[in-house]
Amino acid sequence: MLQGKSSWVFQNRPAIAATGVTGGPFEANGPLKEDFDILHKDLWMGEDSYEKAQRLLLEEAIDSALGKINLKPKDIQFLLAGDLINQITPTSFAARTQSIPYFGLFGACSTSMEGLALSGFIVNYQGAQYVVTGASSHNAATEKQFRYPTEYGGQKPPTAQWTATGAGVGVVTRRNNVQGPAPVLTSATIGKVVDMGLTDPFNMGGAMAPAAADTIVTHLQDLQIDPSYYDAIITGDLAQIGRETLIDLLKNQHGLKIQDDHIQDCGIKLYNPDQPVQAGGSGAGCSAIVLYGHILNEMKKGRYKRILLVATGALLSPLTVQQKESIPCIAHAVAIEYDPNS
Repeated sequence: MLQGKSSWVFQNRPAIAATGVTGGPFEANGPLKEDFDILHKDLWMGEDSYEKAQRLLLEEAIDSALGKINLKPKDIQFLLAGDLINQITPTSFAARTQSIPYFGLFGACSTSMEGLALSGFIVNYQGAQYVVTGASSHNAATEKQFRYPTEYGGQKPPTAQWTATGAGVGVVTRRNNVQGPAPVLTSATIGKVVDMGLTDPFNMGGAMAPAAADTIVTHLQDLQIDPSYYDAIITGDLAQIGRETLIDLLKNQHGLKIQDDHIQDCGIKLYNPDQPVQAGGSGAGCSAIVLYGHILNEMKKGRYKRILLVATGALLSPLTVQQKESIPCIAHAVAIEYDPNS
């Protein structure tokens, strides 16, 4: 049901029955390596292009998730997924391989929560038994499209971020299809486009932070809850610069009483401090990897009972950068609770 301005409350509490998470060599050297199902030793992954390697990452993540609950692609009603590459090509080609009815999504780095929110809505209202949703990115493919090929060796400022290589997916289903404890979707807030006039493509965190703040505040107002209702509010890939900006906006512009450590970020969690990722991780796969791998594992261990995952996206393109446009941004939020009951 719709609650408030732009939030859905999922009364039937759709569950995440299984997940699949794949990554590349840089992620294999990070602090979350134990939360991956598959890690590759090089960026090519046996393919002849980086885009094909990204397709492989998503295919493997889907296969891994379905294998955990003994399902086949034919058992899935819909696939909702996307990426950053031209016309979401890696995702569409993975959908060709899986042969699952397919919604291709583009929300830039917010795609993971866009897909999870829509999947929760579909399952909550009995539009499907099983939906697979997720997102992927590949460092070399994304850098080649949006900035410079990695072989060029161009230097980046400290505000820049490192595009994650990997894919994360979840299988969303009705709660009664899952026996025992499971993470469930309780609500979602759909963000609106926010553009503060920033034009620097090397400062995505700063550009996206106002959209994250807007969605978080809208979510809290729609559901009439306090930030402390959640054990953590976790953004997708604001990284260091964006996280600091978000905290400042929430406190000083929106007047929220919130502890700094209550705001966490997937782009900070994914890499070690000594890895050369500038401000932190980014990419459509970043929040998908961290949520479907690390965070849900932490929920199972009891660290979190309730979280709000807010994935942010910069809706720019090579065309808009060349035409000197500002950067429109968006954020979508999904509330996840660990349900101990069968």
